[in-house]
Amino acid sequence: MHKLQELAVDMEAVFLTEMLKHTGLGTARDGFGGGIGEEQFSGFLLQEQARALAERGGLGLAESIFDAIKAYEGE
Repeated sequence: MHKLQELAVDMEAVFLTEMLKHTGLGTARDGFGGGIGEEQFSGFLLQEQARALAERGGLGLAESIFDAIKAYEGE
């Protein structure tokens, strides 16, 4: 994958992580007894889910971001 494409996917993943947090998907459900550890790992899981979404096309933001960066860089 082109370095600029990786950057664009990373940026979309960050955006998707924030959007998914507001849906409640990142909140701990006390499935493993709760606590601070579960909250931390729930956040990591949410980040990875967002990353997987972005790598598979996500909202299409990565492509737009890539095109904009490429145009700015003159490639």
